[in-house]
Amino acid sequence: MIQSVDRAARILNALAASSGRLGVSELSAELELAKGTVHGLVKTLRDHGLVEQDLESDKYQLGPALLKLSNRFLYLNEIRSRSQAWSESLAARTHESVRVGMAQGREGVLIVHHVFRPDASLQMLEVGAVLPLPATALGKAVLAHLGDAEEREVLQGELPKLTGRTLSGRALRTELAEVRARGYALEREEAVLGEASVAAPIFSRRGTVVGAIGVFGSPDRIFDAAGDATASGPVVEVARAISRELGAL
Repeated sequence: MIQSVDRAARILNALAASSGRLGVSELSAELELAKGTVHGLVKTLRDHGLVEQDLESDKYQLGPALLKLSNRFLYLNEIRSRSQAWSESLAARTHESVRVGMAQGREGVLIVHHVFRPDASLQMLEVGAVLPLPATALGKAVLAHLGDAEEREVLQGELPKLTGRTLSGRALRTELAEVRARGYALEREEAVLGEASVAAPIFSRRGTVVGAIGVFGSPDRIFDAAGDATASGPVVEVARAISRELGAL
């Protein structure tokens, strides 16, 4: 590992995780690096547009060059390109918002495409957000197929309690087995209160899980009076279609 590159990446990650701008002293303390080292690195990152400095506070935040890089990533992302037409049709068919997520190992699921619910309601674009594996339908659809070792690692210890409905490790382990059996995952206000979702895994030509697609909305729209996810059939169909386009059998 090249030390200077590693340190620069750690600075970018620290700025991304912060709720506000960070100064050299704050970055130095958080990353346990000398102030002179941090100052030299952020100056270089600033010269490349990867961070920018606020003129009043002298503190730093992520820069506009990262947006250009991320747009290029999305343009070249095969999961996103293969799923665009399918996700549009799924949104029209279910009348709900659609998320397409790319598996990021144990870190979660990165949203690479988001289709708004086809109505006039105010909605926020979620591309770039990372959803947790244990508490979202997209995450559970991926986690159920990552493999035994990865599943054990995610479930070890106490899972973060995001809402009062977030599952415990034991309950989640049981549910993941159900996900594999039925072909789709469900979420009932486990990550965000007032939100439910249903998602199915997307597989590559190697047969490995590479992402998931799902619809999400209020629980009363995602589940019917009997508690069934009415969109589960269309979601599974679309996930299989995308998987076929990626070369999966």
